[in-house]
Amino acid sequence: MIIEAKVPVIGESINEVTLSQWLVEDGDYVQIDQSICEFESDKATLEFPAEKAGRISFVASEGQDLKIGDVVARIDTSVEAPAGKAKPEVAAGAGAEAGAGSKASGAKSESGGKGSSSATSADSSSGSGAGSGSSGKSSSAAAEAASAPVSGNGKAKASDAGAGAGAGAGSGSGSSGAGSSGSGAGSSGAGSNASPLAAAMMADKGLSPRQIKGSGPGGRITKADVIRAVEQGLPAAEAIRSLKAFSREQRSERSSRLRQTVARRLVSVKNQTAMLTTFNEVDMGPVMEMRSKYKEAFQKKHGVSLGFMSFFTRACCNALQEFPMVNAWYDEKEIHFHDYCDVSIAVSTPRGLVVPVLRNAESLDMHEIETGIKDLAIRARDGKLSLEEMEGGTFTITNGGVFGSMLSTPIINSPQSAILGMHKIEERPIALNGQVVIRPMMYLALSYDHRIIDGKESVSFLVRIKQQLENPEQLLFGKDPMELLLGL
Repeated sequence: MIIEAKVPVIGESINEVTLSQWLVEDGDYVQIDQSICEFESDKATLEFPAEKAGRISFVASEGQDLKIGDVVARIDTSVEAPAGKAKPEVAAGAGAEAGAGSKASGAKSESGGKGSSSATSADSSSGSGAGSGSSGKSSSAAAEAASAPVSGNGKAKASDAGAGAGAGAGSGSGSSGAGSSGSGAGSSGAGSNASPLAAAMMADKGLSPRQIKGSGPGGRITKADVIRAVEQGLPAAEAIRSLKAFSREQRSERSSRLRQTVARRLVSVKNQTAMLTTFNEVDMGPVMEMRSKYKEAFQKKHGVSLGFMSFFTRACCNALQEFPMVNAWYDEKEIHFHDYCDVSIAVSTPRGLVVPVLRNAESLDMHEIETGIKDLAIRARDGKLSLEEMEGGTFTITNGGVFGSMLSTPIINSPQSAILGMHKIEERPIALNGQVVIRPMMYLALSYDHRIIDGKESVSFLVRIKQQLENPEQLLFGKDPMELLLGL
């Protein structure tokens, strides 16, 4: 009997996907629930499992766009399993499935079977990822990891809903996955013999395909190969040296659905809002002194570092409650106000920019903010965020300073009305009390929708943030710093 494997219903808003890569070979014998391919939508990357065991015949090719219900492959269930791959059967009276076929496949076996492997976790010490206007790269050496269930016959691997918001003008944050055509090694080009995710990771790390030996069929480079190369310490400069001198080669790569969604949203925001940006600068000395004074006790008490993000998030929440229009949405006929602050934190991942949400940030203590942001950043870079964690948000904070950005104009995360851009702390001479002194200064940028927020309101909002950061005791609501920071 031959059955058809079709693109499953994934979600109400997802009508089309791209077959980004096959996880098995054409003609392979596949087990029940074995992941046979990956789908990429504008919101998630999915692993697609086989419904029945049998010999698979490909119908669709890598890089092909498919609609819900399109046939991906056919499986001949009448074919007997080869030696060592017994068909799963129900044991008499036991009700248990025998054989390896009852397990969800996906991990690459020692015998060379092809699947998706999990990756190491990311470095989250910075608290947030790429911000607006930054050209920086993700500090993560990881790719997507374990699957999380979604509706339909697929498993969500990396939730990318809401990605693209908060990216600044000229942002280079995140690398798009390069699609390849056909079911073999792919089309021509320097990175064509790599899976889409591996190609994105190589671009993110500045590695050349010539540096990495592929372990997949036909020498195909997998994400595990890239991770192994990074762990072995291949420097980005080596990639440059490995290229031919005076080379004029060109190549084209298919833009990922995530990158296409990012592009559409950025253009939409620019075209549909009256976006302006106001700037200010803040002396970070007081915050740095407070961090230095309490960081050891804070770490010991809460098991998390005291970073800048908790100060900025707390300052923004206070200012949002003082200026509720900045925390509102505008939809032509109505203004929607919020009595809570759901703060979106822009994070750069190997697949692109994502913006997970810290819910009710106005009600969280400093250590709860730090713990929440760290958790969101790690799971974003490991591809473990759910779609729900990417949706909503009333205000966004993006930090291009972690990559060296000194000044930028962040783009609003629609339908929100404003976004705060943090930047690199630089020691600069300033006039203070009639004298020139050297202070650690940071430029702040607030982009806002002028349709709903007036100039006076936007400037006052940013000044209020500056005042709190330069007088961090204002963030503590009259409490003793030790009492609030350590939760006493």
